[in-house]
This record gives sequence, structure tokens and C-alpha cells, in this order.
Amino acid sequence: MLILSALQHDALVELFNIGVGQAANALSDIVGDEVTMSVPTLRFLDRAAAGALLAGDDTRVCGVRQHYEGSFRTEAIVMFAEDKSLDIVRLMVGDAVPFEELTEMEQEAMGEIGNIVLNCCVGTLASLFDQELRGSLPVVQLASSAVILGASAAEPGRSPVVLMLHIDLALATHRIHGYIAFVLDLGAFEELRAQVDGWLARLLPAAGR
Repeated sequence: MLILSALQHDALVELFNIGVGQAANALSDIVGDEVTMSVPTLRFLDRAAAGALLAGDDTRVCGVRQHYEGSFRTEAIVMFAEDKSLDIVRLMVGDAVPFEELTEMEQEAMGEIGNIVLNCCVGTLASLFDQELRGSLPVVQLASSAVILGASAAEPGRSPVVLMLHIDLALATHRIHGYIAFVLDLGAFEELRAQVDGWLARLLPAAGR
């Protein structure tokens, strides 16, 4: 079973909280309004359970995925309900853009938003772990969360673990719920846990003893 201690769990939450805070600042600059993100909640699930968490039926979500390699390998995906992703795009490109033009820009805009959120989170981990993680170009997908996470193709007992972060993105007139998923195989999970232990040992020397 893949288990984190309470200290490791709290450390990961704090690390990702720094990352989503940086993402909120970057998005604030883009939309010209204050954007805040809640402290993320963190859960480890298999792909099937993770796929049911955001939308338990066939409701489509907008997912932006990137692959990262370096000190550990992971596939990172940020997901919002499809209607909420359109809200985010409108905030990014402005209400003055005609709807027919907005649909042509939506994937590019969502790719940029996902790239900002994911790179801020992953970049924070890399920086604080003093490691290098290299990311691929973002890929945008509209499908059910189960399809995006590959839950339908997962084999029971052999599915990689999914680290799910629940985030609330809030502006003056909008509140948008989303998830960030990190798909980790056993080796990547163990490496992530080792990196967390190393960070804790540097931050709190007694924790490494």
C-alpha cells in the first residue's frame, strides 16, 4: 500500500500550496483581477476512483496534460468542468471576443492556463527539492474525467496511483472548482516520498533522523 506519514502529507500540501499560490498570482496578471486559490486537499486514489471524483457520470471536463521527467516521472493533468473552463477562457481573453472566435481560441487559451498552473506546481517541487523536472508541451482534451485519466483502460490492482489535488479558484464574480492529478507509478511515488523526506530533513534536521 502506498502510504505517507502525517508529516509527509502535510509537507506535500504545503509544497503544493506554494505552487498554487504562484499560479494564482500569474493568472491574476492575465485576467487583470485578483485570483485566489484555496489550500489544496490531497488524496491518493487509483485511476478509476480518481476518474469518478470530478464527474461521476459522462459529464465532459476540460483537461490539460503534460508529461514531466527528471528526478521522477509523472503525467500531470489539470481538470475543470467544461462550462467552467469556458468561464476561465472568457476571463483570460475578455468578454468582447465574439463567441464564434472564442471557440477557435479556447483550446489555445486553456492550454496556456493549464501550462501556468501545472508548471507553477511542478516548478515549485523542482525548486524546493533542488531537482530538475522537464515538461512536455500541454495537450488539451475534452472528455469525461474517467477517459482523461484512462480509468476505463486501467486493470484492477495494476493501475498507477493518482495524486489528486482539489483546488478552488476564486475571483470577485466567479468560483471555479478543479482538480490537479499527478499519475505516478510505484517507482515515481517512492522517489517523490524520498524527495519530500530530503526537503523535510533540510528544513527540520530533526525530521531526518
